[in-house]
Amino acid sequence: MAKYIVRFGAMKTLGVFSTRSGNEFQRHNVVVVRTNRGLESGDVLCEATKEATSQLKDPAHGQILRLMTPDDHNELTRIRNHEKDVYEKCQYHVQDLDLAMELVDIEHMFGGERIVIYYLAEERVDFRELVKQLASEFQTRIQMRQIGVRDEAKLLADYGDCGKPLCCNTHLSKMPPVSMKMAKLQKATLDPTKISGRCGRLKCCLRYEYDTYTEMRRDLPPIGSDVVTNEGRARVLGHEILTQQVLVQFEDNRRIMIDVSDILSVIKKNSNQANK
Repeated sequence: MAKYIVRFGAMKTLGVFSTRSGNEFQRHNVVVVRTNRGLESGDVLCEATKEATSQLKDPAHGQILRLMTPDDHNELTRIRNHEKDVYEKCQYHVQDLDLAMELVDIEHMFGGERIVIYYLAEERVDFRELVKQLASEFQTRIQMRQIGVRDEAKLLADYGDCGKPLCCNTHLSKMPPVSMKMAKLQKATLDPTKISGRCGRLKCCLRYEYDTYTEMRRDLPPIGSDVVTNEGRARVLGHEILTQQVLVQFEDNRRIMIDVSDILSVIKKNSNQANK
């Protein structure tokens, strides 16, 4: 039985989905799937090969029921329009109950089994009365889901500064940890307004090449080290990691950029820099 990797839900969750006997699907097929939340629409990404599934951490599981039919598309459009009405009424109840929370988005399951409400809050919120009112009004199960600012961008944002769709809204299934250390190593600007994404946090793409930079830096003598070159003894002042070059200062105070291959030996290492 063939299996496929499918992206589904407002949070763009990735999962491995089985199919009914004999059914085959192609990339970009829009399908109706059954997950642990109920019936949902999803996009087929690829066949769930061993190599592809090895890239997924704790994937969801379910079954592909069918390709989306014209009736399914009409129903999906109706549901999306209904979500706007649910959002407005939910916002009204939040304000009426004076709840300390910010409503972010509404997700109505394709099969109508539940409505998921995504919200931001700094502290724990007692939303029992809100759930009771909404369940009574819409006659379905209400699920409250607190999210962070990165998830908010994943739900609502569209394009990044690079001009492409946001990574978190397309291919990222998990948000990678990002630190200022990664920006420094790649010599990115440290201006927060330029290295922060739509969520206000450091851009996820700073993480993509960090491992490569770290690996390539191991081939370079640490900053502060004394080295011997064809032109004499010098001290390492800086790195150009991608070009595998180092800025050195000779004993006569000349500063030049040299290839790492021009270094004959490292005679004194700066242990503090090497351990960073």
